[in-house]
Amino acid sequence: MIQLSGKPAWWFVLLLLPGINILVLIGVHLDFAKSYGKFGLGEQILSVLFPFVYLPKWGFDEHTKYLGKSTSPDFKTKYQKTLKKSSGREWTEAIIFAVVAATLIRTFFIEAYTIPTPSMERSLLVGDFLFVSKVNYGPRTPMTPIAFPFAHHTMPLIGTKAYWDGIELPYYRLPGLSEVKKGDVVVFNWPMEADSPLLRPVDKRENYIKRCQGAPGDTLSIVDAQVYVNGKAAPNPPGEQIDYALQTDGTEINPTVLEDLNINYYEGQNPTMTQESATKLKSFSNIKVVKPLIQQKGMADPQAFPGDINHKWNADNFGPLIIPKKGWTVKLDSLSIPLYKRAIEVYEHNTVKLDGKNGIIINGVKADSYTFKMNYYWMMGDNRHDSLDSRFWGFVPEDHIVGKALFIWMSWDDNGSFLNKIRWSRIFRGIH
Repeated sequence: MIQLSGKPAWWFVLLLLPGINILVLIGVHLDFAKSYGKFGLGEQILSVLFPFVYLPKWGFDEHTKYLGKSTSPDFKTKYQKTLKKSSGREWTEAIIFAVVAATLIRTFFIEAYTIPTPSMERSLLVGDFLFVSKVNYGPRTPMTPIAFPFAHHTMPLIGTKAYWDGIELPYYRLPGLSEVKKGDVVVFNWPMEADSPLLRPVDKRENYIKRCQGAPGDTLSIVDAQVYVNGKAAPNPPGEQIDYALQTDGTEINPTVLEDLNINYYEGQNPTMTQESATKLKSFSNIKVVKPLIQQKGMADPQAFPGDINHKWNADNFGPLIIPKKGWTVKLDSLSIPLYKRAIEVYEHNTVKLDGKNGIIINGVKADSYTFKMNYYWMMGDNRHDSLDSRFWGFVPEDHIVGKALFIWMSWDDNGSFLNKIRWSRIFRGIH
């Protein structure tokens, strides 16, 4: 096709580059169609979208003849009048190209994302606009290919589904620059939207952003709000914050002090701050008590994962548990099945039944162990007491990973004054 349309032979190499190859293939098909006299917009669109139908159809059509290399100067001169496009067609082609190019860039290279909730404060603020790299961990090929451009899962205004789930492709990820590492700020699809009533496909589940605290195969625990990985205290993010009990001598704290120390009251609850801010606040003469609010060990939170009576865990004292790794075999019993049942059943698509007589039944067969097919990760927000994360819904499968947050390109403060809506100091700031 490249030779018959007159493209340089080295264009074939471009077909090996993910993302770029789709644009190149479209160009090859368009020029190839012109070489056989298919100049109409409809004919060219059909040659791109349904080549397996229309190329054979034209091949058996006695009126379709090879006219020459469509990219050659002689061809363009000979068919100058036929190739001339109306302004309407030029606009149509430009819009189609822009949509296709932007979709490929978002799918395979980089995508914009905004911070909607305070779960990552003070590292990331509500109103931060980020660029998320798909290249770092390898771009994930579309799993729900038929979807409305630029809409994630819901159409704006009308609120209907922005995709058709009649065709769902298997998970596949192209090679990336690195694996997901502990400490990375990661965008991923929220696993809980696999459940009713949403039942969304993997790549159409809501985008979440958290920090990776545990990698496949790690043993993770939380002791008095400190994360431990494989028995060692994990580095705390510079913006990590929790709730504190705050007591004064009866006088009010100057609002400017609260603003300068980035101390927030979410929904009228206890103040949230970093350890550094708490240390500075203690130095004020009217402050009597600044104490971190830590849930006691053994105090079960019914909302904490896995919600089982044998695991009396909460957001501040949690685990230990092993994060599943591809190829790892776990022994299944009454203690382990609550931790791994969802991953086995929902994310790895097995039928799991707990039978009082026969024990654990997987796909109709009694099982006392299971070998995982995917890697899993443990994600937590830096705002530890105001984050819906793995402590409440468990593991993040590797097929849910979207990309790595790179840098902030814009930051908008809805609560700021008219002249201070833009947080200029945060623009183009890297994410650590």
